[in-house]
Amino acid sequence: MSKIIRVHVQTHAHEDRMEELDLDEYKIWTTAIPEHGGANFAVIEIIAEFFDIAPSTIRIISGNKSKHKLIELA
Repeated sequence: MSKIIRVHVQTHAHEDRMEELDLDEYKIWTTAIPEHGGANFAVIEIIAEFFDIAPSTIRIISGNKSKHKLIELA
């Protein structure tokens, strides 16, 4: 069963971390820069670590080029 979460991404942060704001809503800080998909890759890695799941089970549904993203966790 998949789950959809909303995330707000802050790039150029001092550290990589994730915090729950509300039910199925999270904020992610990443040191990555939003060029060539680097921030999206970092977001997937941070989510995988937070939920202790494989990165391959995570998909960005919308917001590839936005700070606001919808993420599917399979």
